[in-house]
Parts: sequence; structure tokens; C-alpha cells
Amino acid sequence: MTKEDIILANRDHLFPSVFHYYKEPLVVSHAKDQYVWDADGNQYLDFFGGIVTISVGHCNEEVNKKLHAQIDRLQHVSTVFANEPQAALAKKLAQITPGGKLTKSFFTNSGTEANETAILTARCYTGSTEIVALRYAYHGRSSLAMGLTAQSSWRLGPVTQAGIVHAVNAYCYRCPYGLSYPSCEVKCAQDVEEVIRTTTSGRIAGFIAEPIQGVGGFITPPKEYFPIVADAVKKYGGLFISDEVQTGWGRTGGKWFGIEQWGVQPDIITSAKGLANGAPIGLTIARPEVADSLKGATISTFGGNPITTTAAKAVIDFIEDHKLSINAAEVGAYLRDKLMELKEKHPIIGDVRGMGLLQALELVEDRETKKPATAQTAALLEASRENRILIGKGGFAGNVLRISPPLNISKTDVDEFARRLDASFAKVSTPHAVAYT
Repeated sequence: MTKEDIILANRDHLFPSVFHYYKEPLVVSHAKDQYVWDADGNQYLDFFGGIVTISVGHCNEEVNKKLHAQIDRLQHVSTVFANEPQAALAKKLAQITPGGKLTKSFFTNSGTEANETAILTARCYTGSTEIVALRYAYHGRSSLAMGLTAQSSWRLGPVTQAGIVHAVNAYCYRCPYGLSYPSCEVKCAQDVEEVIRTTTSGRIAGFIAEPIQGVGGFITPPKEYFPIVADAVKKYGGLFISDEVQTGWGRTGGKWFGIEQWGVQPDIITSAKGLANGAPIGLTIARPEVADSLKGATISTFGGNPITTTAAKAVIDFIEDHKLSINAAEVGAYLRDKLMELKEKHPIIGDVRGMGLLQALELVEDRETKKPATAQTAALLEASRENRILIGKGGFAGNVLRISPPLNISKTDVDEFARRLDASFAKVSTPHAVAYT
């Protein structure tokens, strides 16, 4: 198919809700390591990683070698038959979860399914149905997951779900109370208990949160936030569910899971995306007694598929062998410094936030009013394409640039990315500026 054929087929034969970045869709041809090529042969430096999914580089040779060997040996049997790849992955996961306390896994195909499984499990374990989530959260595209999500643009159709309430999130840059950290005494964390006491029966099934809110714009809470929240959740009988779809697998630097950065022990972790470097997998892993509460028989036809679990185990081994969690911390700090330099240079950048190789720039028309620079963000995305870099967009107002490159990028890659991003900002500030070459 030609590029035009692909674009036309997408337009005519996919749901219109399947959207694309850019005014003209970018048709991707192939990719390798930190680079992506389009159908016209243009090379891009990928600093979005397929929405925080390419964790060890595109078409990683070590991972794909194991995947190729598996596909020729055993492709599919479903969960009603035991197989080595699923068992080996489950065993490995039990060894690396926080505190070694989460040791039983359920595999599915996506983060959405992982969160569905977590909510069901929490409800079975506690006997309660009520769930507390956070404003600005995103937890998936199913009806239940959209009920947990707290952004109107991602809640399609009639998604009202009984028993779900939303507390204030820790959005320091746009504090809902108009306060400043740390003098605020983390008032947002206290809101979780207030929500439980005023909008639930007082005994909840669980609390679900992303350690760093992804679609919300990589909103990163202060160090006191989750410990306070975890105590409140426990006080009212709930389980703490950490949605690590975007923050897992060393992404935040120095730790396997994002919630470890706050020293909190979750009862359930969910994940997907970077776990298998692009192969479709979802994970719900829990404490044994929690997992055991899901009584009766259940099945996931493609969950625990031998190919995807082989890929996931290979990714974990690669991250471990190459110390990529440490690289995420070190190169992530270097990237953060470069972004801070850009903030000093470009007034449109209102906030720089994130952790490890999960960084964001919130763009504003004016730093005093913090009015979201939504149109300028869209223009910046187009300029970044011209300068051959791939980045993401998010935030409630669509004014946040999301930056999440593979964990094995180098400081040299960051230097090149920063130069091209700088040129993109210059293009938006001065429309007739020459694109970076």
C-alpha cells in the first residue's frame, strides 16, 4: 500500500474515534533502536516510545531473538494449559515486586484489562464495592476504566459507574486550593480521607492511582502525598492499587516500579505497555491472600500468551542485565537539566516535571496567569515533526508535552533531542524560523 492508500484506508475503515497526531497523519514504515522512519524515508528521533511502551528500543535484537525462537516453538494454548513462558515470567515478577509481597499474577492483553481485574479482585477481597480514584486520572478505555478516569475527553458514551468517587490529585502547578508546596502541608492528600468519609459508606474496596499521572500530563506528586493517602486507604479497609502502566519497569529511575519512589507498599500493581516493549500484555499482580479471594474459574484467552510472556521476560532480563533503571535515573536527570535550560530560554514553558525518563513540559500563554497554551502546543507538535522528533501530548487542556524515550538512550541522544526541540520552540515563537537540520 502507498502512503495515500494507508491514510485513505484508515479514514474509511477505522472508527473515527481512532485519532492521529498531526494535521497530516504520520505513516510509520519501520523502526530501530531510538529511531523511527516514515513512509517517505524520513528518520525521527523517538522520544515518546509508542506512548511509553518502547522501553528497550525498537526491534531490540536480544528481545526479538527470544521472541522469534518462541514463535516457532509454541504460539498459543490459552490459560487452560500450563506453559513455561508464562510460569517463568510469573516467577520472575514475584522476585522483583516491592518488598517481595506481591507474588501472584494474572495476565491479560492491556492496561485496561489489568485495571478491570484489579478492581474486581479488590471488591472480592474486601466485600465492598466502592473505589476511590483521582481527578485527572486515566485508567483505560473500557466502560469501568472510563468510570475510573477523570477527564471528560476520555469518558466516551454513558460511562457512569456506581461506587466510584474521585478525590483531588496532587497537581502542585495548578493546586486546586491555590496553595504552594510545602507550606500547603499537602492538603490534597487529606482530601482522600475526606472523600471517603463524605461520599462513600466509610468502608471502601480500594484506591487506585498512577504514581505519576500519564495522560494527565505526567503530574508528579510530592514525596509526602502517597504515604498519607496509603494510611487513609488502609484505615477505611481498602486496598492500594498502583496503576503502573506507564511508570513501571525502571521508567522512573532506580526502582522497578514508580510507587517505590514514595516508599509505599501497594496491595495490587497493574501494568502493561513497557513490560513487553510493544507486545500486547497486561499484568495484575497481588498479595497471595488478595489474589486468592478471586474465587471460581476465570479465563483470559490471550492472557499469558507464550509469545508475549517470552517478550516480557526478555525485556525484564534486558533491563536488569544492562542496568537500564540506573540509566533512566542518570540520563533522566541529564534530560531534566536540558529541559530546565529550555524553560529559561522559552517563556511559553510554565512547568517542567516528571521523574527519570518520564518528563513533561506544560506550556502556558503567560506564566503569571498560567493560561494553557493549547493552540501553541498543537503548533509545537507540528514543528517537532518538521524537526524529526517524536513526542507526546497530554494534559487536561492538551497543553503538555510528554517525553518518554527508550530506557537505553544516551546523553548524546538527549543533546540531539534538546537541539531539535529548541529549534521547534523557535519555530513556534518565530513562525518563519528555519527548521533544525
